[in-house]
Amino acid sequence: MRSNIGRWSSIVRNNHAVRCPSSVVRENHAVPRRLSIVRKIEMAFALCAVLACGTVSAQTRSIALKGGKLLTITHGVIENGVVVIEGGKITAVGAVASTKISANAQVIDVTGMTVYPGLIDSETNLGLTEISAENMTNDLVEPSDEIMPHMHTADAFHAESALIPVARINGVTNAIVAPTSTDTLPGQDSFIQLDGKSADEMLIGRDVAMPLNFTGGERRNESWEKRKFPSTRMGLAAQLRQAFIDAQDYEAKLAEYDRKKEAAAKDNKPAPSPVKRDLKLEALLPYLHGKKQIVLAAEGPSDLETAVRLANEFKLKFILNHVSHSQPALDFIAQLKVPVIVGPIYQSPKPEERYDAVYSLPAELAKRGVKIAFATYDAHNARNLPYQAGFASAFGLPYDEALKAITINPAEIWGVADKLGSLDVGKVANVVVANGDPLDVRTDVKHVFIEGNEVPLTSRQTQLRDQYSK
Repeated sequence: MRSNIGRWSSIVRNNHAVRCPSSVVRENHAVPRRLSIVRKIEMAFALCAVLACGTVSAQTRSIALKGGKLLTITHGVIENGVVVIEGGKITAVGAVASTKISANAQVIDVTGMTVYPGLIDSETNLGLTEISAENMTNDLVEPSDEIMPHMHTADAFHAESALIPVARINGVTNAIVAPTSTDTLPGQDSFIQLDGKSADEMLIGRDVAMPLNFTGGERRNESWEKRKFPSTRMGLAAQLRQAFIDAQDYEAKLAEYDRKKEAAAKDNKPAPSPVKRDLKLEALLPYLHGKKQIVLAAEGPSDLETAVRLANEFKLKFILNHVSHSQPALDFIAQLKVPVIVGPIYQSPKPEERYDAVYSLPAELAKRGVKIAFATYDAHNARNLPYQAGFASAFGLPYDEALKAITINPAEIWGVADKLGSLDVGKVANVVVANGDPLDVRTDVKHVFIEGNEVPLTSRQTQLRDQYSK
């Protein structure tokens, strides 16, 4: 699959010994007892920045993770194996007996532990929210219109979020950041790495995809007094169709302007007036040309069929999202031959569905040859990504497929399988070491490496735990 990620031409970067902005660390001045709400929020963000920024220096010598059980994802399990990391990349993977380790390598004994690639969450709100109840910390979606393709999550991404270390210390090293689904076209997704000293360093892919939400939840019909267009699914479909038609018309006007400008230049005539730039319509053009993929979200069969029909009408390249209550349409989904992001796996079934309809959906899709990936659709609980895969494996999804759905499958879906998703030589050294099965809630992560740097396993939660458990 062609890569959509634009910032990986030079993936191994020079990191500084202290990876936290110095402006965040301030002297401890006396603080008045009664603080304004703004001042409290400023202090909260400062604390978040300190916690989110690591203190890991650039990798100066090779690291060998020796003696563990390697879940390579792409070439089986290696017992008593070794992973060698150098220069931010994986340089060797194999059995201890047959893999050479340089004399000056830092050897970490991981005997009895499990080593596996960093996990990839295929939809989160990481960096877009901090405190759900405080609007000043929420940039989840632009509510002024339903069609907002020119919104870029990269513009709002908050690298210092205290929620990022919480997800990171459970093995999540990469994620898609998406707006919430209350708009039909809420903006464009970003692909992030969960470590870095700034947003620019963590945002390794901007505008990699665009959600198109058609679940019914996007209707503006919260109450009779406040209802407005579109308040029905008919309205949603008509509004979406008009947006893409307007983008096609905008492109035609741009082409006509270029033609007239070229003709005027040849005839030495004044250039025509340029077409007024429209960011909203401009943002749709790469998707109309199939250069980027739409993330098509629907839950029930009828919404799914309507959304797919719209996508096919405009020849959009798409993957599916949610499809949580689409058991009757599984064969239809398989015929589309597109990947599916599933979840959240913990949703309750509809009254008319079997008790395990949502839980067994990943297994049923995999059985039909559909490539799946898991997502948490959250920021506060992105750490629970591996347990979604574990839950699905308890309801029929083969264990190997469950692991792939949080590693190599999302890497392929997002165009970074040459760099992420498995323990293979040459890939970026995003590696996790845990004391058990990664899908088991009883397992504790012991080491996380991102680009070869070991990340501290601390977060605001662990610091509060340590502070108040003394």
